Amino acid sequence: MGKVVQMSEHTGKINTSDLAKKINKKLGIEAAHDLKQNDPVSIKDWIPTGSRWLDCSIKPGHMAGIPVGRITELAGLSSAGKSFMALQIAANAQKKGMYVVYFDAESALSNDFMIKAGVDINNILYQSAISVEKTLETIEYVMENWSQARVLFIWDSIAATPSEKDVEGDFNPQSSMAVKPRIFAKAFSKLTIPLANTQSTLLLVNQLKTNISSRPAEMLVEPYIAPGGKALEYFSSLRIWLTKRKAKASFALDEDGVRVGSHVKAYIKKSRMGSEGRSCEFKIMWGGDKVRIQDEESWLDVLKASKHPNFTLSGAWYTMIDKEGKSVKFQGKQWLNKLKEEDFRETVISLLDEVLIEKYKS
Repeated sequence: MGKVVQMSEHTGKINTSDLAKKINKKLGIEAAHDLKQNDPVSIKDWIPTGSRWLDCSIKPGHMAGIPVGRITELAGLSSAGKSFMALQIAANAQKKGMYVVYFDAESALSNDFMIKAGVDINNILYQSAISVEKTLETIEYVMENWSQARVLFIWDSIAATPSEKDVEGDFNPQSSMAVKPRIFAKAFSKLTIPLANTQSTLLLVNQLKTNISSRPAEMLVEPYIAPGGKALEYFSSLRIWLTKRKAKASFALDEDGVRVGSHVKAYIKKSRMGSEGRSCEFKIMWGGDKVRIQDEESWLDVLKASKHPNFTLSGAWYTMIDKEGKSVKFQGKQWLNKLKEEDFRETVISLLDEVLIEKYKS
C-alpha cells in the first residue's frame, strides 16, 4: 500500500491578513504584512533637512528629506557643517511631533548652540556616546519600551565613538582592529525592522577621511572614504556626503572678514529613492546669532542654473515673469528683500517646483 499523506488543516484559499497575524504571533515580532492593509516598504514621511534644494534632490519628483523609518548617513569633512545640519533636522523633526534622542561622542554641543539652531531643548534627550555598544543598547531599549513614539536618533558621530574594547584596552590600534565594523554589521541588521515598525529614524553622523590608496586612479575617482565598514553602506537607505569648496571659497565671511559659515556641496552618495549622484550647494552658517542653512539664498543659484525661460539674467539685472505674464526686474543684492513680497515669493516657489520637482516626475 502507498504511503498515507497527512493533510494540513490549512487547506484551500489563503487569507493573507490571517496568515500574517499567525506568522507574526509565531515569530514574536511584526515581520509579515498584508500589503492591502499595511505597507511597511513605502516611506510614509520625511524630515526636512533645512535645504529645499537638497530635499527635492533626495527623491526625484518629490519634496522629500530624511526618510522616516530608515537609516541615513550624513558624512562630511571637518567643519563642513554636518553637526549643524543634524541639529536643523532635529528641529524639523520636533516640529513634526517627533521626539529626539541625541548621542554626542565629541561633547561639542551646548544648550545655547542648540537653541540658536531652533531645537526645543525641553523635548530632546541628550546622551553621551560612551561606547558603540551602549549607544546601540539605548536605541534598542527606547524602541522596545516606547514603540508608539516616533523617535529620531541622532548619533554624532559614529567615527568618534569608541567600542568597549577600545575603552578598556591599551593604545595599540591593532588590539581592536575592525571591532566597530563587526559590531555595526550585527547591530544594523538587528535594528532595521524595528526602526520601520516604530516609524523611528536613525541619523548617523560620520566623518569623511582622505582615501589613501596604492592606486592613484582610485584616489582620483574616490578621494574620500567614510569609516564604519560595509554594513553602513548596505543598511543606509540614504547617504549624504558634505564636502567643501576649494581654499578661501569654502568659507562664508561676514563684513569684517571673519569666518561664520561653510560653503558646502551636498552629494548623494547612495539613495534607495533613485537619486544617487545628484548634488546641490549652499552655505551653512555656524557663527553669529543664528545657526542655519542659507536656504533661500540658494534658490537664486537654482534658478540661475535652470535656464528657465521665465527667469533670465542680463548684466546685473534679473528678469522674472510671473503666472500672469508680468515681468519683475531686480538685482541679486535685492533677492532676500524681494522674497518678503508675497507675489514674488509665490512665483519663485512655483518656478522652483517646476525646476526641482515637476521636471523629474515620471
